[in-house]
Amino acid sequence: MATRHIRFDWAILRLLRNKANYVVLEGFLSELLHTQIKIQTLLEKVGNQQTEEDKSNRVDILAETENSELVLIEVQNNSQLDYFHRMLYGVSQLVTEYLEQGEEYGKIRKIYSVNIVYFNLGKGDDYIYRLRSEFMGVNQGDILEPTLAQERKYTIEKVADIFPEYYLLKVKNFKGIAKNSLDEWIYFLKNSEIKEEFGALGMVEAKETLRVNNLSDEERAAYKRYMDNKSYEASILSTQEFEAQWQIEQIEQAKIRGRLEGREEGRLEGREEGREEGREEGRLEGREEGKRSLLLGQLERRFPEIASQLSAAIVGLNSQDLDNLADAMWDFQTSADLLDWLQEHSIQNSKFKIQNLKFKIQNSK
Repeated sequence: MATRHIRFDWAILRLLRNKANYVVLEGFLSELLHTQIKIQTLLEKVGNQQTEEDKSNRVDILAETENSELVLIEVQNNSQLDYFHRMLYGVSQLVTEYLEQGEEYGKIRKIYSVNIVYFNLGKGDDYIYRLRSEFMGVNQGDILEPTLAQERKYTIEKVADIFPEYYLLKVKNFKGIAKNSLDEWIYFLKNSEIKEEFGALGMVEAKETLRVNNLSDEERAAYKRYMDNKSYEASILSTQEFEAQWQIEQIEQAKIRGRLEGREEGRLEGREEGREEGREEGRLEGREEGKRSLLLGQLERRFPEIASQLSAAIVGLNSQDLDNLADAMWDFQTSADLLDWLQEHSIQNSKFKIQNLKFKIQNSK
């Protein structure tokens, strides 16, 4: 069975702030920024922590690169329409916080803003996005370059080397297996699992440091509460998003059906009835499918060893069964407990599939 590891968002709040564990963050940042990173210190000034939400999501780092650059890491679980603005706000805070009054502007350090989001932000299918500022000629199309004096004084090659760089990691967009060392980190961010073969910078230390079994009883209880809260928040958010989108789609489909029926029957009543019928049918189907999708994701995270078979295993459950399973899953200690429950509650065809799945797992041990 795969070893359970702590979610990165919890680890960065509780474990990775410990200087002894800096090597884990250093490895992640080195792979992302393609340069060797050495953390000097975490910047915990009161001025850069404006709200409780900032404190819980953000870590400011003074990193030792060629110019002792600044790195801002933020992990965000909850959907925010204005998150792009939040990224700008965070960088602006670092610029003003660490440029002491009276110093020349040339003392501003290079800033990397690393944002790890677990929700759909913007339109795009990639899972790593980078924003790097360049001044481009409107008429000539040329890139504005620094003078020789600026290159020497500020140790830069491009004007863009002065301005902040933004990295956006859309964790949910990552699919499949890790193809390179940076992918190994993205895989861990999404699945809270570090495979034995992973060898990215910082991964060897993370394998041991971030094991759930290494937590003290007090830390483990705190981590369980945190995960329960995140599951509850994710459930509410997923349901809201799904129902909103489903209603929009169903209303549009109902309008189309209503127009077709109206033309055929020549009556306004037919169109109105078609709309209402489509809305109601869509709401019921949407809620059940959304519930099934959310539960499947939770089960896959708890029991990754049977993740690929779970979708077929719960397909026969009705809405009430899904609710019962959502309550019961927290009492399961192993995937065998889950399979026993499913075998008891599934329809005949699904029981046969689950029996086969249990047989495969037993033979693989």
